[in-house]
Amino acid sequence: MFFPIRDDQPRFSTPFVNYFLIGLNVAVFFFELAVAAQGRRALNGLMFQFGVVPVHFERALAGSAHYTLGAALIMIFTSMFLHAGWSHIFFNMWGLWIFGDNVEDYVGHFTYLIFYLVCGSMAALTQIALNLNSNIPTVGASGAIAGVMGAYLVLFPRAKVWTWVVFIFFWWLPAWIPLIIWFLAQFFAGAASIADTRQTTGGIAVWAHVGGFLAGMILVKMLPRRTRAYRYGTW
Repeated sequence: MFFPIRDDQPRFSTPFVNYFLIGLNVAVFFFELAVAAQGRRALNGLMFQFGVVPVHFERALAGSAHYTLGAALIMIFTSMFLHAGWSHIFFNMWGLWIFGDNVEDYVGHFTYLIFYLVCGSMAALTQIALNLNSNIPTVGASGAIAGVMGAYLVLFPRAKVWTWVVFIFFWWLPAWIPLIIWFLAQFFAGAASIADTRQTTGGIAVWAHVGGFLAGMILVKMLPRRTRAYRYGTW
């Protein structure tokens, strides 16, 4: 178990978009709390209306009159800003805070926003493709943030991350160690869920994490670096 505290990778611009994304996620979460105050049924309605429900995509593709593909695709974007609880949003926003600023610094503000949304979309589509019959809504920014982590791995593998290791001691680790271990944990959890006929993964959309991470790794190599001089320790 690794919990990143901070990294030593310098940045040379203010990550306005990263701050905006964190603020928007937190604002939406407080809106969720207001809805939850009206009762569990109201909160569930919000999650089913704006979260990604894989079976809705299956029915939309089948031509159902009750589910349109356009509406289902919009849910991919709205689901990225919903969270299932305090721990869910805390860990997601913490990861975005640690890794997002350097990726934004590298690709530029507007490009980073598009990158973030595309990674989140690819994460959701991966989860949908591997759970088509599921009627459980998937919510959270973790797929998009997994894309940010994948990009960070490609761009700054040798950056040092001050890490709380197994919640016992602290250690400066090269970024590639916790990031690759995290990715492998998600992948093997997803593989185990395929082998398990009950399709249980502890309530975590691990395939969204896998899809987002790989999308981030691929996309960041396709994007141009910002047109200014940087001193990055990449390989």
